[in-house]
Amino acid sequence: MAVQKSVDETNSPTSAGRGRLAGRTAILSGGATGAGGAASRLFAREGAKVAVVDINQPAGEQVVEQIRAEGGIAELFVADVSKRAAVEDAVGSIASRFGQVDTLFNHAGSIVVKPFLETTDDDYDWLMDVNVRSMFLMTRAVLPHMLAARRGSIVCTASISSVAATPLEVLYCTTKGACAMFARAIAVEYRDRGIRCNAVNPGFIDTPHGRREIDALAKYGFDASESALAVQQGRLCAPEEVAQAALFLASDDASFINGAHLYVDNCFTAA
Repeated sequence: MAVQKSVDETNSPTSAGRGRLAGRTAILSGGATGAGGAASRLFAREGAKVAVVDINQPAGEQVVEQIRAEGGIAELFVADVSKRAAVEDAVGSIASRFGQVDTLFNHAGSIVVKPFLETTDDDYDWLMDVNVRSMFLMTRAVLPHMLAARRGSIVCTASISSVAATPLEVLYCTTKGACAMFARAIAVEYRDRGIRCNAVNPGFIDTPHGRREIDALAKYGFDASESALAVQQGRLCAPEEVAQAALFLASDDASFINGAHLYVDNCFTAA
């Protein structure tokens, strides 16, 4: 069951029609922490009514309170987005609350770091569920609302790992390759019905998740420290930089960008 947090929309500066997402309802899966949390806050500042869908209730409540403190409109819907019933319940509650759904940022995800021959069936099933099945379920639940309105923008978080393989991350690279192609396939199928779908492909990000990845790689002898990454991407990417890329793709500024992969990696995949 989704947990909703009510909010008073009166006297809110973001409800006055300003910003690149003014008048929109934006759903952000994995919108409580890291780049997802940064996107939740940024989308609200740009005028969206923000629905944070996340399994992490304490962090979700915190980001919602931050948005409200800035005068924005936000609610938390606690859900495991790898579960169909939870997703459908959350999206239904969001549509009932806000009356529309026209923006989706599929950001929920995680990682498995270990030698390939040590990966298990459970590792595979869990990561595919969190990274790929969640995107499939969220998009399938949201699309009917967008199609009814004949407009919508979907942004999916893939990764540089969709095209640049990293040792010890075979499962992660596999899932992110699927995420990247999922975005393109949705774009092709629904372009002529008013729906855009694009992917944002970040490099290594300075978030707790990103730091855990770097530490896990180091335990197996692979150096992904900031000094090592300086050669490939200069520095760690800030979560706000991923959020800005997602905002651009979600907004009408990207009205003729569809089925694209936007790399936020400071030349990691260009060199």
